[in-house]
Amino acid sequence: MALRCWRWWHWSAWPRTRPPPSGSTQSFRQQFSTQEQTPQICVVGSGPAGFYTAQHLLKHHSRARVDIYEKQLVPFGLVRFGVAPDHPEVKNVINTFTQTARSDRCAFHGNVVVGRDVTVPELQEAYHAVVLSYGAEDHRALEIPGEELPGVFSARAFVGWYNGLPENQELAPDLSCDTAVILGQGNVALDVARILLTPPEHLEKTDITEAALGALRQSRVKTVWIVGRRGPLQVAFTIKELREMIQLPGTRPILDPADFLGLQDRIKEVPRPRKRLMELLLRTATEKPGAEEAARRASASRAWGLRFSRSPQQVLPSADGRRAAGIRLAVTRLEGVGEATRAVPTGDVEDLPCGLVLSSIGYKSRPIDPSVPFDLKLGVIPNTEGRVVDMPGLYCSGWVKRGPTGVITTTMTDSFLTGQMLLQDLKAGLLPSGPRPGYAAIKALLSSRGLGSL
Repeated sequence: MALRCWRWWHWSAWPRTRPPPSGSTQSFRQQFSTQEQTPQICVVGSGPAGFYTAQHLLKHHSRARVDIYEKQLVPFGLVRFGVAPDHPEVKNVINTFTQTARSDRCAFHGNVVVGRDVTVPELQEAYHAVVLSYGAEDHRALEIPGEELPGVFSARAFVGWYNGLPENQELAPDLSCDTAVILGQGNVALDVARILLTPPEHLEKTDITEAALGALRQSRVKTVWIVGRRGPLQVAFTIKELREMIQLPGTRPILDPADFLGLQDRIKEVPRPRKRLMELLLRTATEKPGAEEAARRASASRAWGLRFSRSPQQVLPSADGRRAAGIRLAVTRLEGVGEATRAVPTGDVEDLPCGLVLSSIGYKSRPIDPSVPFDLKLGVIPNTEGRVVDMPGLYCSGWVKRGPTGVITTTMTDSFLTGQMLLQDLKAGLLPSGPRPGYAAIKALLSSRGLGSL
């Protein structure tokens, strides 16, 4: 088996804490003589938002020092624990983040849970500015009867399991059933379906965990249904992920041509990326495949399908009530146009037998500290261009700033903007003046509480 590249990395390559200042106590004070000379900045979260924010600050301020705090032992957040193992090219951004972390003005402190081990006000006392970039650490609940049954998991936890996220290592999903249902039609849903159906010999070449690979080798899952409340025009996955599913070795697609009636006319005015996606769906669903493709599909031992206009209503228990045995779906119809299109129940229901239910209806952020305002409905920290409302010196970037949407490049742009706002405030004299102790104060606090960081 190939070595897994992110595991080659050794902690000794990272600056655990920044080097102590040289010289006497006087020289230590001199380097903090003005805020402009050495701003001490804290970033909470070491995923893309955190690292891109740090990168911008270090690049555009020659003396800024940035400490990155992370609750996990290791950095990189969803790039490490959320990207599918068969998409190594997406993880290449880790190389950029590593260069940022190796700066002598940047330090990574893992195994620190902000809001529990240390509070946000304590960080604010120690730093000139604090940036909250901790992402969306939770999943949206289905809020339907039966979702607590064994055999029902969030896609987020399932992804964490096959990627080695410590909190999900003991998940142990039962893959002895022949049918799995994924609720949601975004890229994460397709990632999960692809991992469930990919031949294990292909996964051996990736950085999937040994435990997950062993379980997938024993898997009996043959069919995966990917279910959405609305229609084909509203799917949230992209053409790259769809093409991978269509071309997945040993599998065939199950698409009902009736779901695509009239779609050809409706897609004429949609933006080009969406139009290309719809055209691929249409061809796959309605056109007769060529001889080679037909033969490939005929020999496939596994299958995946898209079910539209279906909303989860109840997870159905097995006869003994001990595990999931199916899901009841409400049949829906679409009302409204454009972005306002919504799914409305028709009153009809459909029962779909399955032994594994994976909910992929979205991520959500959590409040981090009672002192920080949080919009529970939107799942974000109220902010203006990254400045937390009514809290000078406190900022946010990434999903906790704008919600769990977009790709890594979206987060990069968003984080750079937050960094720009922070530096503007620094230049305008809107941040605390005078020296701040930075990590030295936090280290002392953690030590007094019997805690430590890496």
